[in-house]
Amino acid sequence: MTTASRPDLSDIHQGDWVDRRLPAAWRPYTRLARLDRPVGIWLTLFPCWAALIQASDGVPDLGLLAIFSLGALLMRSAGSTINDIADRNFDGHVERTRFRPLASGQIGTRQAFVFLGVQLALAAALLLVLAPYTALVALCVLPLVFIYPLCKRFTHWPQAVLGAAFNWGMLMAWAEVAGHIPPGAVLMWAGAIAWQIGYDTVYAYVDVKDDSRLGLKSTAILFGRHGKAWIGLFYALTLSAWSLGGWLLGMSPPYAIGMLLIAAHLAWQTWRIDLARPDVNFGLFLANILTGALLAAAALLGTM
Repeated sequence: MTTASRPDLSDIHQGDWVDRRLPAAWRPYTRLARLDRPVGIWLTLFPCWAALIQASDGVPDLGLLAIFSLGALLMRSAGSTINDIADRNFDGHVERTRFRPLASGQIGTRQAFVFLGVQLALAAALLLVLAPYTALVALCVLPLVFIYPLCKRFTHWPQAVLGAAFNWGMLMAWAEVAGHIPPGAVLMWAGAIAWQIGYDTVYAYVDVKDDSRLGLKSTAILFGRHGKAWIGLFYALTLSAWSLGGWLLGMSPPYAIGMLLIAAHLAWQTWRIDLARPDVNFGLFLANILTGALLAAAALLGTM
C-alpha cells in the first residue's frame, strides 16, 4: 500500500466538533476521555442495554437505563484516561496515537490524574442509587480497569482483559434487575468478551508494525498472518455463547432471527478482513457498532 492510500488514523481531528464548539481549555480533556470518538461508547452501551432488556424481560425502566448508560460512558472515559496515562511514553511513537493529549504535551500527568479522580468520583456517585449487591459487582471490575493498560507489556491477550472490563455492565445489569447473575447471563458476557477479542484484534492490526517495533504485545502480533482464521474463530465463539446464553435465559424463538443476522454480519466482516490494509480493518472495527445494535435488538425480540 502506498502512503497516499493509507487513511489518517491518528487521534487528531483538525476542525472537528471539539475544535468548533468547545473552549480551548476543555479540548484536551474531551479527547482524553475519547468523547470525540463515540465508537467505544456504543460498543460498551449496546451489550449493556441487551443485558438490561434480557434481565427486565422487555423494555427496562427508563431511569435504570439512564443510570447504566451514564455509568458506561463514565467508565469507558475513565478507562481511556487510565490507558493514556499508562501509555504516555509509548503513544508518541505510534502514528495513530502520537497526537493524544498526554503524548503531545497538551496536558500534564498531574492534570490527567486529577481528571481521572473526577471521572471515578462521578461513576462512584451513580452506585449510591443502585443496590448494594450491584455496587459490589461494580467494584470487582476496578482491578481489570487498572491492569488492562499494562497487559500489552507482558501478554499477547490484552484484548481479553479489555473485553472482560468493557462488558462488565452486562453482569451489573442482572445484579441490579434480578438480584443475581444466572449462568445464561455469564455466557452472554463471555460471548461479548470473545466478540471484543475478535473486533479489537482487527483494530490491533492497524498498529501492529508500531507495536512490534516498541516491543508491545497484542493478539494481532500473536496471530500474525493467521489472524483472519483466528478472528473468525472468536466470532464463531461469540455467536455460540450468545445463542446458548439466550436459550438458557428463556429467549423466545424470534431471538434466533437476531442471531442469524449477527452471524451473517460477522461472517461478512471475516470475509472482508485484509491484514495488510489498515483502512479496511479500521472500517470493519467500526462496523461492530451494528453488531452491538443487532444484539440489543435480538434481546428485545427474544422477550416478545
